[in-house]
Amino acid sequence: MKKVVFNSEIFREGDVYVALCPELDVSSFGDTIEGAKASLKEAVEAFIEECETMGTLDEILEEAGFRKELEPSEVWVPREPLSEEKMAIYPHQDQYDNCRYE
Repeated sequence: MKKVVFNSEIFREGDVYVALCPELDVSSFGDTIEGAKASLKEAVEAFIEECETMGTLDEILEEAGFRKELEPSEVWVPREPLSEEKMAIYPHQDQYDNCRYE
């Protein structure tokens, strides 16, 4: 199997922790943060194995923004953002400008 480096994000939803690989849109969960991470690794591994079986792994990784590095051995790495920030919008704000809230 090829080595694939991926990002993970952990969220708490109710009584469980949810782990997400945003680039591949693969997620899993666990009762603890470590459990969620381990479960995510298994889910990503299963996803990658299935893509390899179907012969689509390189295409899927490229479309997800990964790049292949060949030195010292083949490894796929996710794109690195130049900037990250949280942003907000108010969709269709003009529709509510004349509304009265009572």
